[in-house]
Amino acid sequence: MSGGCRQKPTSVRPPNGGPQWNPGPSGPGGRQYSAMNAGKSTNLLQSDYNYRERGMRTLLFTPKIDNRAGEGIISSRLGVQAPAIPFSADDDLFLIVATAHKECEISCVFVDEAQFLTRWQVHRLSDICDYLEIPVLCYGLRTDFQGNLFEGSAELLGWADKISEIKTICHCGRKATMVLRLNEQGIVVREGDQVQIGDNDRYVSVCRVHFKRGVPKAFDQSR
Repeated sequence: MSGGCRQKPTSVRPPNGGPQWNPGPSGPGGRQYSAMNAGKSTNLLQSDYNYRERGMRTLLFTPKIDNRAGEGIISSRLGVQAPAIPFSADDDLFLIVATAHKECEISCVFVDEAQFLTRWQVHRLSDICDYLEIPVLCYGLRTDFQGNLFEGSAELLGWADKISEIKTICHCGRKATMVLRLNEQGIVVREGDQVQIGDNDRYVSVCRVHFKRGVPKAFDQSR
């Protein structure tokens, strides 16, 4: 990650401990959500590249639980990858960013698969915006395969300064807003643990109508 370093003065201690920083205009906290396979990671990696191309330093985070491309790797379906800091539920993201920012200025923080954040971690991300004046951009799913909000997604919907949707489409042509989970035989399953990391072909993005009908493919003629 490139960019010149500029140390920040210290004077105010944020809630819950951590290094002290001057207050000032808050950096924006943004949250982008979508159904599966809408290009969230691609958007994240492109935004990160835009910062780094201008000589700015960024930090990327991804949950340890999502190790499909390897731990600490953000990967898009287009084959683009970038290293990231893996985090678990008890990691204080504010302290990680504050420490790195004190050593060398951070221009933006990106969080992939943000649905796996805890409520506390979402609040700590808001501290990054409000006390360190660093923009934080989170990318993730809104709901699980049962149509329920993830903990991180629910908290981000309430705390983010800006929320935007990355759109994708159902097999019928409508906007896809829901996710179906399939078993190894390709049959839709409605019960099970909320978190089940697997290949992308185990999840299908569909519109609400086909979510209710449990139709993952374009063979339903009653659209």
